[in-house]
Amino acid sequence: MGAVATELRFAVMRLRRRLARERHPDNDLSVSSMAVLYALNRSGDLTVGALAGREQVQPPSMTRTVTALADVGLVERCAHPSDGRQVVVRLTDEGRAVVSADVARRDRWLSRRLEELTADERDVLRRAAPLLQRLAEAD
Repeated sequence: MGAVATELRFAVMRLRRRLARERHPDNDLSVSSMAVLYALNRSGDLTVGALAGREQVQPPSMTRTVTALADVGLVERCAHPSDGRQVVVRLTDEGRAVVSADVARRDRWLSRRLEELTADERDVLRRAAPLLQRLAEAD
């Protein structure tokens, strides 16, 4: 298993780095800021604590990231519906547009690369995607 783990880790890291280079040239947000925008886009409104847990950072770090995103209008803080001590973070329309543009750009690049593969190779990757997701979400 060690050799498979090494090869898979290397391939996934290289692909992640390659996709990271496909960011829009005007997008100067940090990787952690983009991760927060993606999390909110996928999951909807979340508390700072939930975002911190998802991104595996301490709540004070997440508070700083959320503050920076709020300062540029990409997220907004709202009252928690049932707990007055908490704040819910919501993606703004501008934040949603940043995520959509980022997704579209990276998906275009990846789609072009996938077209270079055979149908069988694309099928292998299609079937591997849920397995990679499970690995990414494992504790």
